[in-house]
Amino acid sequence: MSSAVPSTVVVDDEPSAEDLVAVEELLGRRPSSAFRVVVRHVEDRSPVVLRNEPLMDNGRPMPTTYWLVGEPERTLVSRIESRGGVHRVEDEVGMENIAKAHRLYESERDALIDQTHNGPRPSGGVGGTRKGIKCLHAHYAWYLAGGDDPVGRWVAERLAAGEGQKEDWSDG
Repeated sequence: MSSAVPSTVVVDDEPSAEDLVAVEELLGRRPSSAFRVVVRHVEDRSPVVLRNEPLMDNGRPMPTTYWLVGEPERTLVSRIESRGGVHRVEDEVGMENIAKAHRLYESERDALIDQTHNGPRPSGGVGGTRKGIKCLHAHYAWYLAGGDDPVGRWVAERLAAGEGQKEDWSDG
């Protein structure tokens, strides 16, 4: 089975008016923080990954720097996740490699925060996780944006092999 994942390109775009509408539709709500579009579909230029500011508009910490919003990627990753993907990747990639990725992500996110900021700060690694994996989406988003994430790479390999497609759905 071939991959159903469209080609993407890494960018660093201020969101356009069209992007804001598309992201609101994809999320089902208005975004709660400023963001940049950092990955787009090649064919239609639609947003795939957002890079959120570390602090939301209300000043609260935003633990998820890279957010997978694009379709069909979100749905395909959800299927892998619902089929035991989190436990599989923890076993295959190893907890030490995952911990290294969390530390790198945290360092990258923290570098985006003004050093004079003295309020609450986001903590943890990918998606705010301190240990293990919270969700595959955040790892895959960071990987697509160029992050050195072994979990995101694992997801990309599974998607390229056709995993996550509806035809593979054995649960109903």
